Amino acid sequence: MPGGPALVNDEAIAYYTGRTASTIRRWSAEGRIAKYGNGRGKVLFDARQFVPAERNEFGEVLKVGGIPELMADRPKAA
Repeated sequence: MPGGPALVNDEAIAYYTGRTASTIRRWSAEGRIAKYGNGRGKVLFDARQFVPAERNEFGEVLKVGGIPELMADRPKAA
């Protein structure tokens, strides 16, 4: 990827995806996503691995994002 990874913390990814930070940490523990660094408050994630949440003009989540493997399992809206 040009420019390398876009590293941010779990709180930033949680907002970006509309998920909780604990969900991001769980995905990391399960090996679903790569993490950079170790230790409390020192772990970063590559934002390019994630699908963003869809939000309205007020910033409210309309559709949660996540990781591509989970998004592929979701049924398409009619």
